[in-house]
Amino acid sequence: MSHKLILIRHGKSVWNLKNIFTGWVDVELDVQGEQEASLAVDLIKNADIVPTYAFTSYLKRAQRTLEIILEGLEIKNLPQEKSWRLNERHYGALQGLNKEEVKIKYGDEQFLKWRRSYDTPPPQLDITSDMNPKNDPLYSNIQSLPLSECLADTYQRVIPYWEKTIRPIVLKNTTIISAHGNSLRALCKYLFEISDNDIVKLEIPTGNPLLISLNNSCKIHSASYLDSSRSEILPDFID
Repeated sequence: MSHKLILIRHGKSVWNLKNIFTGWVDVELDVQGEQEASLAVDLIKNADIVPTYAFTSYLKRAQRTLEIILEGLEIKNLPQEKSWRLNERHYGALQGLNKEEVKIKYGDEQFLKWRRSYDTPPPQLDITSDMNPKNDPLYSNIQSLPLSECLADTYQRVIPYWEKTIRPIVLKNTTIISAHGNSLRALCKYLFEISDNDIVKLEIPTGNPLLISLNNSCKIHSASYLDSSRSEILPDFID
């Protein structure tokens, strides 16, 4: 038996288009991002897929992407769960900074390590910063909130949530996860068994649903982006 899982990175946010490190800062979708989510509706319709359960993060850019998709599919009252464990990775002191300016200041090598390496976190956010998630009532009941994360840190919160909460749902539903570039990279690393070295090659495009078929052991049977014109982004280890 095959189980359908759709992964979608939220559409472009206002900070994506300004080339700013966003992380846990709760910015809105840009108009272009809303359009990307609307295009995802057509892709899902054309694939004849009807989600029966949804997961998303605590951040409104992912939530709004999911909302647009469900509205477009005319699906009401879909069971869904929100979790901080699906949040974008925390970019620490880089949050709010322009990526090109960071690259110029610190050099290409350090910039790439912070942005794409598996186990090199950016400098920590100052604990007194307004961007400290402890200042947000949304996270008031959560212990050990990060002030910076590398992808390995993100993996350590995403995969236990997958195993305990998402996986049992996937085995009984057609599931959609609307999340972020790095939380989805962490999940793909696990599902596709991507090495620490190869994960640096994986870029998740915005607004392009990745349809994965899983067997009863949640091993991948097949996977493809629904917008085939953007499938060239996929590295060799994803068919």
